[in-house]
Amino acid sequence: MHFEPRVFELEVRGEPRFEDLFARLAGRRGSAALDSAGGEPRRFSLIAFDPIEGLELPRAIPDLRAYAARLEPVVGDAVPGPFHGGFLGALSYDLGVAGERPVRAAAEPWGTPLVAGGLYVDYVVLDERAARSWLVLGHAPGDGRADVAARRAEIQAQVLAPAPPVAPARARGPVRRATPPSAHRARVEELRERIAAGDLYQANLAHRLESSVSGDPRDLYLRLRRVNPAPYMAWLAWDATTSAGGRPGTRGALLSASPELLLEFDGATARTRPIKGTAPRGADADEDARNASRLLQSAKDLAELAMIVDLERNDLGACALPGAVRVEAFPRLETYATVHHLVADVAARVRPGVDAWDLLARLFPGGSITGAPKLAAMDAIAALEREGRGFFTGSLGFVDTRGHAAWNILIRTLVWRPVAGADGGEVSFHVGGGITWSSDPEAEERETGHKGAGLLRALEEGDT
Repeated sequence: MHFEPRVFELEVRGEPRFEDLFARLAGRRGSAALDSAGGEPRRFSLIAFDPIEGLELPRAIPDLRAYAARLEPVVGDAVPGPFHGGFLGALSYDLGVAGERPVRAAAEPWGTPLVAGGLYVDYVVLDERAARSWLVLGHAPGDGRADVAARRAEIQAQVLAPAPPVAPARARGPVRRATPPSAHRARVEELRERIAAGDLYQANLAHRLESSVSGDPRDLYLRLRRVNPAPYMAWLAWDATTSAGGRPGTRGALLSASPELLLEFDGATARTRPIKGTAPRGADADEDARNASRLLQSAKDLAELAMIVDLERNDLGACALPGAVRVEAFPRLETYATVHHLVADVAARVRPGVDAWDLLARLFPGGSITGAPKLAAMDAIAALEREGRGFFTGSLGFVDTRGHAAWNILIRTLVWRPVAGADGGEVSFHVGGGITWSSDPEAEERETGHKGAGLLRALEEGDT
């Protein structure tokens, strides 16, 4: 299908703000957002809606390259921002490593799809630095939708109108842990024994929590971005009465406050940005500085980061020109609302014939949330966590019609689903950390609390 992008300066009241645009547009069919809410880099955000075709696959592993190739651009207006129309969606961790033997894991308990998203040509782009916004509409002859002028008028009116009311999200009852603290500490100890036996070097071990919530998940997302802003935040809603192949569909949403980049690709250079090493924010400036300094000097955390950087160098090296893989700024400290992190950039000049889907297949799932070696770590994760992860530590992002790509890693992420016969629904989320032989089970248990603090605060603030 060919489409012609048309670009219009968006009229807004005052300066364009993501939260205002989201409040007005996220109720449209199949809404999706890539949200540069805070941290670095912070440049463009977008809100997409009304996909030409939605995709929700609960079990079958799709050929996403062929699916995305159904949408072909023609010459149109110059499009601002990184996304020029194409596939935008989320991939479950349980898809596994492309081309490798499957990891034997129990089912993900909520039955979320393996893939959700669609082909998008209608979206709003927000330049966070320049405080400008545009409406991009894809004209695709024969797609059965209203013409561009009518769609522009409808969406522009929606942006200028008062935001429609949504039911405030409220936590109902306490957050429930699927794995008690004592059991998580025991799993850490068992993983240390596997590492000592030489089965692997490190693995990322997580546990899952649940909470009942009333109200609208869009309200919860806006609160999450206020209390835990991050550069790779994202929202994705899916609502399918039937999925591909005519099977029963599902309804749900992803609310992600991710600080981590899995893949960025501009057609020539690929980049991944693993995170390894976490310390809590301090109660005051002095304590905060001490925590950051200790993290930068932590032998355990620096060793973890080095191992994952080596893994990512190897993954990118399979797609790169000879000698064209480089590590940048190792380590770099990044600071967020509740934690400090150690980060490194691994970049590569990609050899001819390699596309964004090849790169995604090589990097997915991200090494920072599996471990090293990747398959051995994933085997250990499956054995110890005893259930599939679903979208947690999968990825949300896009491959556009130029072949450019950007994908986060779905950490600090709430999965929302409705509850039949009830107002609102429930959320599920995971917290975890990298385990090495030198890990202390009690410290690892505390670290999961630091990482979940922003998610818990978003839920708790709704209960005040």
